[in-house]
Amino acid sequence: MKLLAVLLFTVFFAPENTLWLSDFTKAKQEARQSSKFVLLNFSGSDWCIPCIKMHKTFFETPDFESFAEKNLVLVNADFPRLSKHQLSKDQQKQNEDLAEKYNRSGVFPYTLLLDADGKVIKSWEGCPNKTVENFIQEINLGIHGNQ
Repeated sequence: MKLLAVLLFTVFFAPENTLWLSDFTKAKQEARQSSKFVLLNFSGSDWCIPCIKMHKTFFETPDFESFAEKNLVLVNADFPRLSKHQLSKDQQKQNEDLAEKYNRSGVFPYTLLLDADGKVIKSWEGCPNKTVENFIQEINLGIHGNQ
């Protein structure tokens, strides 16, 4: 019974993943202040199967989360289609502006490693066909190649 209570508490009251930001300006400020890089991910969270796979198999793993906490400020520019997942008008506008600047082709998922000024260091189209460790290694190479 206690296990059931703990599971229910976790499902309904646990905080959402707070590693991901939605405000790009704040993300750049945080990256500048903490000497980190920005990882910007364009996703369609409720319709894009490769996007959902990428979040589950890469971004939601303990190894990636641990690496990101130390090295990255994460930003998700989401483009949901279902009305129940719609973003605020301000958030939609910000995500559209980010897409205009960084993802003109409309690729999903599309992930970019940026410096704190928003300069592109490296990008990935689609869900990488590699291990989480290899993906982290590629990000690390981008970071250390730009310091």
